[in-house]
Amino acid sequence: MGIEWITILLFGSMLLLLLTGFPISYGLGAIAMVFSLWLWGPQSLFMGYLAAVSTVNYTVLVCIPMFVFMGMMLYYSGIADDLYTTFQYWLAPIPGGLASATVGVCTMIAALVSSEAAGTLTMGRIALPLMLKRGYQKEIATGCIQAGAALGFLVPPSCIAILYAVIAKESIGRLFLGGAIPGLMLAIMYIIYITIRCYLQPHLAPPIPKEERPSRKEKIKSLRHLIMPCAIIFSVIGTIMMGLTTPVESAAIGALGAMIAVAIKKKLNLKLIKDALMDSSKLTAIMMWIFMGAMTFGQIYDALGAKEIIHTVTTALPLGPWGVLIMIQCTFFILGMFMDDTAILFITMPIYIPIINELGFNPTWFGVLYIINMQMAYMTPPFGYCLMLIKGVVPPEISMGDIYRSVIPFVIIQGVALALIMIFPELVLWLPRVMLGGG
Repeated sequence: MGIEWITILLFGSMLLLLLTGFPISYGLGAIAMVFSLWLWGPQSLFMGYLAAVSTVNYTVLVCIPMFVFMGMMLYYSGIADDLYTTFQYWLAPIPGGLASATVGVCTMIAALVSSEAAGTLTMGRIALPLMLKRGYQKEIATGCIQAGAALGFLVPPSCIAILYAVIAKESIGRLFLGGAIPGLMLAIMYIIYITIRCYLQPHLAPPIPKEERPSRKEKIKSLRHLIMPCAIIFSVIGTIMMGLTTPVESAAIGALGAMIAVAIKKKLNLKLIKDALMDSSKLTAIMMWIFMGAMTFGQIYDALGAKEIIHTVTTALPLGPWGVLIMIQCTFFILGMFMDDTAILFITMPIYIPIINELGFNPTWFGVLYIINMQMAYMTPPFGYCLMLIKGVVPPEISMGDIYRSVIPFVIIQGVALALIMIFPELVLWLPRVMLGGG
């Protein structure tokens, strides 16, 4: 049987298995092992063992559970409530101020937690009831939460950036710094869109009455809530920027800083630590199982010779370098509608990274393009992880259709940002070059 038919059967079987609801981590590994057994016999099963061993040997992955633990500590501590109060006070006068404040807090949470799930659940609990109470239309209220939470992919520290750096053999520090400006740019684009639309259509987000707005003294006093989050962000990102720590060391500093912040708020206790550790362990275990399943799938797919076939076909197409790059972005978007970001990473990157290098594109810049695509993927059905998360916290009167409609303008904004970053690579490459040197 030719490699072309084997490829169709391999991916087709995998997609069918995933559509049945089978766990993606087991699905990737199981399909790969079945095909290896079929094609090469029992001795090939050793490849699964080698894939698992190589996965746990990536010492840089140690920083993932620490970043997750840092986020869980802050999630349980109530620091997000304080942040929302500050942003709400300062943005209240502008049209759609509560929605813009939600995006601002989600950006801060992304820098603290590196998780889109934490942003969705936290702001769904804090901001959504208040916006609905103030008369905000349900589409703008739910859409801004999902768009802001998805920044957890891009704003450093980003777990998916760490995994990409491992696969691409790139600097994690460069990936972190490369995502900083695009992340802030997207947050600003969201706020500009919300402000303009709510100015033109005031019924979408009724303004807060002047008599209910905070005084100047209250606004200035609220800034104290930014001190601890900013200190933690600096301890993680700032130390990497200055070359003082590796990503693993900065993750440890961030975890310690989160515990100190919670202690200062007098909320540190054994139950909170236990809950944070349990959630961190569960999320890390899920991620590692996906990692191992995807590594097994990728190694067997590579051994089949498919990488060379796809490389030859892709580079032979009469598209030119930019045509190939655009085609790759389209495959990311389509796969993202059905698959997890980590699975997409480990299935596609062993194929795409050599192509990108051969075409002369910067792999750090390409990594940021991939991450933005995954942001879009988490907000587009049917997989749409953010869509599923927000459905779990919204009141019954908000339907799944309302949630789907709410993300359309924000996905369009993400597409515009993706195009801008493709046209202007310096949006990604300038900060790593200034802070870390090199090309």
